[in-house]
Amino acid sequence: MESLKAVMQEMAVQLVISRTYSLSMCMSLRYEPTDPYVVRATFFTHTDEPTEWVLGRDLLADGLRGSAGCGDIRVWSAVGRGDKAMYIVLGAPAGTALLEVPVQDVKTFLESTEAIVPRGTESGRIDWDLEVANLFAKG
Repeated sequence: MESLKAVMQEMAVQLVISRTYSLSMCMSLRYEPTDPYVVRATFFTHTDEPTEWVLGRDLLADGLRGSAGCGDIRVWSAVGRGDKAMYIVLGAPAGTALLEVPVQDVKTFLESTEAIVPRGTESGRIDWDLEVANLFAKG
């Protein structure tokens, strides 16, 4: 199987605290062709260790066109209302975070991932023998 390089993109995002206050932070998106269904989002603040969330690539793509997700992760774009942002809600036992993300940065990132692994072809990038071996190793 051909080895393809990971796609990475950093972007400035806003952690929305209230209607009038937000905290700037950096988000790094990483896509590995060997794990083709997911995007790893790492969040960096000035005070904490980085936090990583695993997001579905399809979830982000669907969020560009409308509301997507349920439960712990929800995504939607506000572009149709004149805004240039995408919103991501991450829910955890410790609390919920609302992030305002530049929609064009997400769009560019997803286009780069689809250039190496088009949507609908992800299963062809998975090493199924390795996955089955990992399942049996965990017993």
